[in-house]
Amino acid sequence: MSESKKESLNFIEQIVAEDIENGKHEGRIHTRFPPEPNGYLHIGHAKAICINFETAKKYGGKTNLRFDDTNPTTEDTSYVDSIKRDIKWLGYEWENELYASDYFDNLYAFAVKLIEKGIAYVDDSSAEEIAEMKGVPTKPGVESPYRERSVEENLRLFQGMRDGEFVDGAKVLRAKVDMTSPNMHMRDPVIYRIKRDHHHRTADKWIIYPMYDFAHGQSDSIEEITHSLCSLEFRHHRPLYDWFIENLEIFPSRQIEFARMNVEYMITSKRKLLKLVEQNYVSGWDDPRMPTLSGMRRRGYPADAIRIFCDKVGVAKRENLIEFSLLESCVRTSLNASAARVMGVLDPVKLVITNYEEGAVEHLDAINNPEDESMGSRQIPFSRELYIEREDFMEDAPKKFFRMAPGRCVRLKNAYIVECQKAIKDEAGNITEIHCTYFDNTKSGQDESGIKAKGTLHWVSIEHAVKAKVNQYDRLFNDPQPASHEDKDFLEFFNKESVSEIENAYVEPSLLDATPGTVFQFMRKGYFALDTTSAEGNLIFNRTCTLKDSWSKSKKK
Repeated sequence: MSESKKESLNFIEQIVAEDIENGKHEGRIHTRFPPEPNGYLHIGHAKAICINFETAKKYGGKTNLRFDDTNPTTEDTSYVDSIKRDIKWLGYEWENELYASDYFDNLYAFAVKLIEKGIAYVDDSSAEEIAEMKGVPTKPGVESPYRERSVEENLRLFQGMRDGEFVDGAKVLRAKVDMTSPNMHMRDPVIYRIKRDHHHRTADKWIIYPMYDFAHGQSDSIEEITHSLCSLEFRHHRPLYDWFIENLEIFPSRQIEFARMNVEYMITSKRKLLKLVEQNYVSGWDDPRMPTLSGMRRRGYPADAIRIFCDKVGVAKRENLIEFSLLESCVRTSLNASAARVMGVLDPVKLVITNYEEGAVEHLDAINNPEDESMGSRQIPFSRELYIEREDFMEDAPKKFFRMAPGRCVRLKNAYIVECQKAIKDEAGNITEIHCTYFDNTKSGQDESGIKAKGTLHWVSIEHAVKAKVNQYDRLFNDPQPASHEDKDFLEFFNKESVSEIENAYVEPSLLDATPGTVFQFMRKGYFALDTTSAEGNLIFNRTCTLKDSWSKSKKK
């Protein structure tokens, strides 16, 4: 393989390509994505999904979906369903759907084998005593007083653990590795514990459960996973991963670690995300502000934008903080190509075209997406009375204000040029409506009048307008790294203004037929997704993102 060829590959692909070239596993490539079903998938999982599935795909291999369901206390079938839904939405199909619980009999047999080899023992010490014996990385640990139990006694006690002879926490099974190792994971790790909890698949068959470090590598081996690709926090687990494989003499899966996905203003700890849900900081796992894939989908992020984002971030060995603006840039690029352009007015003020015939209605042709001719066009109604954005009018406007002001001309999108005459106010001085006149020879696509209009405004016909609620979202946290402060709770950085609700927005009538989840570009306002809770007569839109990155600009001020 040439050096130029190697340089074009990320470090994982280099390893895989070398293994194929060397004939390892007869050139077969098999990866896996092993989530624990104790929460919803988030942006960090998206990177792991993309790396595992895309690496296998590139080399003609396969990817398993395996649920690491070894902790019945926190796991639930609803999480299993959400994980499968999110992976499919992201665009991937797994080869096999498997569960660590499928291997409980195998794992028990592996544990017995370690006992028979004299390298596993039952320990009666409490969790606190075991932690104290392990000590700290800079000093050797202290061996358990139960470490030298005979093979026969350990087999009998381990069988007793399985048969329910002991209460939860009374005994654990530990691997006999190295209490002097500077790697704390190697200091006689616990590999089985007693836990009388109902399991979402095996019910009450088992009352002992394997720990992650024992179940993970052996499950990889059982499935003959060639490359076990995981995030960087598991690098210190790799020596133990290899120790189990070597001592059990099983299929030698290879663990390779890559840098996690750390994105500004987001957290990817499922424990912390659960806290947000349980304490009602958000409406649920799929709240559009959440960094979960379900939340992002509900907010309107396209799946291909997530995949492109993961590709742009790349595969690295060192962790860094990714700018949120890069994610939104990927979202905008995708939606610019795919989202239909429509008109929605978020802060309406009435505009009356005084010389337009009362009761008259025109249906104007509007292109759905100038980036994609195949999306065609639609008809939008135009009448004498319209809504425009309140911010698009100014009574005493400066010279460079290219919107509506008395004596100035603007074009109404897809319609006519109008000249503003005056504003009508109530007794309190609030503008209630704006009067203007139109030029009937300035219709869009047919204008040969020569009249100049420096600005173009969006609008909706009042008679045909559909009332809608709009949720506008901001960052969930005010700090780019809310979980990085050792002396503060991450909730101290919760952005109390992360959502604002507009109750009286108006959109064009074509949106009555929209399917929940569809994303539109509200002209001049941003991208908005029709919420999954919307129903006929109750349209709810979630702002996906603005048209431009206003956040980065505000940070520089």
